[in-house]
Amino acid sequence: MKVMTIDSPSPRRAQWAATMRGNPTAAGLVFAHRDTPPPLVEPKLVTREQREEFEEQTLTGGATHATGGGHRAIEEQPDSLRTCFERDRDRILHSNAFRRLAGKTQVFVFPDDHQRTRLTHALEVAQVATAIARATGLNVALTEAMALGHDCGHGPGGHASEEAFDLFIPEGYHHAVWGADVVLQPLNLCRETLDGIRNHSWSLPTPSTPEGIVVSWADRCAYSAHDLEDAVNAGIVTPGDLPPSVTDIIGVTRSSQLRALIGSLVSNISTTGLVGMDAAHADALADLRNFNYERIYNRPESLEQGAAVVGVLTALVTTFSESPEKLPDYDPQDGDVVKAAVAYVAGMTDRFAFDTATRLLNWPADQLPRDIPGWP
Repeated sequence: MKVMTIDSPSPRRAQWAATMRGNPTAAGLVFAHRDTPPPLVEPKLVTREQREEFEEQTLTGGATHATGGGHRAIEEQPDSLRTCFERDRDRILHSNAFRRLAGKTQVFVFPDDHQRTRLTHALEVAQVATAIARATGLNVALTEAMALGHDCGHGPGGHASEEAFDLFIPEGYHHAVWGADVVLQPLNLCRETLDGIRNHSWSLPTPSTPEGIVVSWADRCAYSAHDLEDAVNAGIVTPGDLPPSVTDIIGVTRSSQLRALIGSLVSNISTTGLVGMDAAHADALADLRNFNYERIYNRPESLEQGAAVVGVLTALVTTFSESPEKLPDYDPQDGDVVKAAVAYVAGMTDRFAFDTATRLLNWPADQLPRDIPGWP
């Protein structure tokens, strides 16, 4: 067997390196692959203006239309190729806040290979929401931007982090509001996008656009179905535990549940013009969510895990508030040090938060959330 050394890259690496400059042609074009691709028939450039015009002609009445550079806190020149909502989606997708969702709890702290994170949850919400928007003539790009960004305000350790941060924010900490007004504020997103993110939770005011309301439904449908699937795979519950009020209407699998719930929303939006669900499916969704609360979110292990999260995060915020010199890039002229401390801790991934507590505060390992591999 030939062993690769520093002086001797593997044949595979040499093959990859050989594609560095692609495949140039006599016509001055460079192709990605060796074979010449067939040309497009009647190629065209579809500009932003043309797509905006297409929206005017094809979107359903009452849908949200992209216009120029968009309604932003700081005015921007429009992009030549992308609509304003497409730019919002791209900014969220490439942001640090979105990437960090990969290391944040959905249900299980520091999840195993196949359990959801906040990132995979956001992607599944985007799939559900865009399926609904596409089928009902709503603005797909706006819907996707809202869905991808809707949980960027979540801290490490899941919803328990909000209980911790509530202690330091006078008006209270809500991940939806914090995500729109603090975390994503530097991206200068359109007000429609921020509104859908800010109000996606059902306890908050109704979003100002139909796309925002679709995202709020998609969020609940997605997490109710996939949190159950994760719990089944973890051996916490079984499909047979579900009540007939759920299984008789939407089935027992994530696939059947989402198919039924999306179908109900699409049918009702397309026939009534209102973004809502018929009572039978809405009741089944409510019963599924209630089952998840009773058997998954509020099981003793989850409550113990939540208490551990609150303890760690509270201590971290207190430490950084009292010792602002430990806050990276904090300038005393920036203002509220407590808010800065909350922002820093809320931005942490699970692993970074609990490692920081261990390193900085000598936090006992047996008082950390138990779902983290490697911790007792």
